[in-house]
Amino acid sequence: MSDALWVFGYGSLLWDPGFEVAERRSARLDGWRRSFCMTSVHYRGSADHPGLVLALDAARDAHCDGVALRTAPGHEADTLAYLRAREMISSAYVEVTLPVAFHCQGGARALTYVINRNHRQYTGDISLEDQAQIIARAYGERGPNDAYLYNTAAHLAALGLADPDLDWLVARVRRLTGKAHEPKRRS
Repeated sequence: MSDALWVFGYGSLLWDPGFEVAERRSARLDGWRRSFCMTSVHYRGSADHPGLVLALDAARDAHCDGVALRTAPGHEADTLAYLRAREMISSAYVEVTLPVAFHCQGGARALTYVINRNHRQYTGDISLEDQAQIIARAYGERGPNDAYLYNTAAHLAALGLADPDLDWLVARVRRLTGKAHEPKRRS
């Protein structure tokens, strides 16, 4: 298993990995928190109206629950090339390999995309209300920003992984957009 390529998913990789997944395990990454701390000028916003996407922001005593995805054997190089093209579109993420602990038992080193705090797309800590206002109105190449939020929150809930900030954002953005119903999840 040492040659296996594991990828840590905490946002859209939960519901849209874009590569062949041989195995999924709920996992925890210590020292990082999931945060809407990165503007999106491509996928969920534009240069004129940036949206927000999730990133992992370093935070002492924090953790992020997500999913470790093991790529299909023999597809490691293709998966890595795909992920770099997708995630490194603006170099706002830094690609690192970090230890994740599986919720069931054991762990692995997983390829992980974390925020580059020196990049112009890093927002730092903005209030949940400001995040909701941005997410409610932004739209990019891959669709509305609120769909990204809803899909991520729904998949975390289906996995039994709590994220109170995302739950608050879902409720607030629905009020702002008038979307009271639960959207269909992408598998």
